[in-house]
Amino acid sequence: MHIFGKGLSEYVAFTRLFLGLILVVGIVRLALSFGGVPNSTAKWLSITAVVWIGVLYYSIRVHTSRFGSYKQLLPIYVLQGLVAQAIIVPAIVIAILTGSDNIYSAPEYSFGGDGKTWLHAGAHLVLGTTIGPLVGWLVACLIMFATKKLVKRGKDTKAAARA
Repeated sequence: MHIFGKGLSEYVAFTRLFLGLILVVGIVRLALSFGGVPNSTAKWLSITAVVWIGVLYYSIRVHTSRFGSYKQLLPIYVLQGLVAQAIIVPAIVIAILTGSDNIYSAPEYSFGGDGKTWLHAGAHLVLGTTIGPLVGWLVACLIMFATKKLVKRGKDTKAAARA
């Protein structure tokens, strides 16, 4: 399967660092919650923070590594969103089925309401895999625009790297 001229495996290989970080942070955060660690402590491990750091990193890296341009950013952020929601949605479903909150269903992370609802899980499934990546892509496009103005690729970059 090709997306904007690149295979899905190329996108996965290019983003494997942050996809792995999202998985690790999400699972450790959930494990801490299940282990009884207070949410005030577990919250310091944030999938959202990792995703936004990834937005910044890939908005620069895609250009400087010659991986692509604006359109290649979108599949990267969709992948990040899919991986994040692959942890968050099941965690919310576990909370629904068990009747016990975890860090992904606690009221402080559910706009003050009950996070153990199918609406909450569905919103993450739908909005977290569409709107979230689109917002990240829009921000990344602005960063890439600035990067393209500030960092020239080509002979100048290669010569600077050798110096």
